[in-house]
Amino acid sequence: MNLSFFRDKEFIRKMLSLAIPVAFQQFITAGLNMVDVLMVGQLGEAAIAALGLANQVFFLFIILLFGVTSGMAIFTAQFWGNGDEESIHKVLGISLSVATLVGIFFSLAATLFPETILRFYTEDSEVIALASSYLRIVGLSYIFTAIVTSYYAVLRSIMRVKLTVVVSVIALILKSILSYLLIFGIGGLPALGVRGAAIATAFGWLLQFILILVLVYTLKTPLAVNPLTFFRFERAFLFRVLGTAMPAAINEVFWSVGITVYNAVYAHISTGAMAAVQINTTIEEIAFVLLIGLGNACAIMIGNEIGAGDKDVAFEHSRRFLIIGVLLAILLGIMVLFIREPVISLYEISPRVAASAFKLMTVFSFTLWLRSINFILFIGALRAGGDTRFAMYMEIFSVWLIGVPAALIGGFVLHLPVEGVYLLVLTEELVKLLVIFRRFLSRKWIHDLVGVPVA
Repeated sequence: MNLSFFRDKEFIRKMLSLAIPVAFQQFITAGLNMVDVLMVGQLGEAAIAALGLANQVFFLFIILLFGVTSGMAIFTAQFWGNGDEESIHKVLGISLSVATLVGIFFSLAATLFPETILRFYTEDSEVIALASSYLRIVGLSYIFTAIVTSYYAVLRSIMRVKLTVVVSVIALILKSILSYLLIFGIGGLPALGVRGAAIATAFGWLLQFILILVLVYTLKTPLAVNPLTFFRFERAFLFRVLGTAMPAAINEVFWSVGITVYNAVYAHISTGAMAAVQINTTIEEIAFVLLIGLGNACAIMIGNEIGAGDKDVAFEHSRRFLIIGVLLAILLGIMVLFIREPVISLYEISPRVAASAFKLMTVFSFTLWLRSINFILFIGALRAGGDTRFAMYMEIFSVWLIGVPAALIGGFVLHLPVEGVYLLVLTEELVKLLVIFRRFLSRKWIHDLVGVPVA
């Protein structure tokens, strides 16, 4: 493993300038989400499970948005490398249009049919009642979430990462404070429990929507133009963008629905099993923040370099990101091993749930390196290179022909405990790695989408 690139100060400087703000944003998000789970956790295991299941709907929603907006950002990153701001505005308009339609659909589903959706995961009437009350409130904010996510993706791709960090951190801190006040009824406010967490979450997204629009224009960013110009795109341009972006969205749909199947299996094992998974998920989110920052930095840099016609540089830099990701994942896995017991002790849960959460964190810590490689290859390299169709087919194959059958067999045929099913599901990550690593080495994933001739 050649590590001499660590002496390339310009590469390291640019990587850190992109990765650290995104990682910090993800850390604040994951940390405050963990605080929310801890606060709701004081209400009992049913409340923890309800929050976890309600968040599965949001998970589907935000992952689909991520697919749409990151697919669009493939173009904006390359257009930025090519110096074409007019086309960036058009791509943002397409992104806003598609994302808003997705937001309307999920908002209607969450507010009108929450019980129907939640019965897919569990038959526990108490959990369904609590989760439904949460969804009906949070669902009202999904359109704001869609618009914010579109702006975030484009701003990151044009090197305005710090702006997205400032907005999200301010909103998340205020949201967590409000969540504390409303969950427990502090300062004369009513103690609303799970509904209090929902109100605070909806408020957080509304605040991000307001702040991002205000700052985009007051700071005179490249997006500070007449909003009508966002929607002046030709039909040929629309289909050109959608032809690459939609496979990324479809990829995320199949992946996220697969994840919900995994969680449905966990929930059917028992409410305690789902509570253990939710506790482990908060640790996964925190451990993954640096890798998310690294993957996003990779995608931005690779996209800009391909747009500028530097394909060889793009490949070399993506190789460097891959090595850094593996080293970082090993370090993070070791850290998780040391914090398992202190974290679990913070929750009001039974010894059985605590034991399951401990085992889940152990499995996670030893397999994080594998997931980090796949994340950087998929998000940082293949998607940034416009190789969205191959990534889509690979995701569908690995999740639905390996992961989902493994979960169903483990949960309903072998009747394994939750940690056994969790480990069995990870076989799809191994198969995925074996295939996409060959694709990466072939360089077939590098596509110049903006027509810059390569010297």
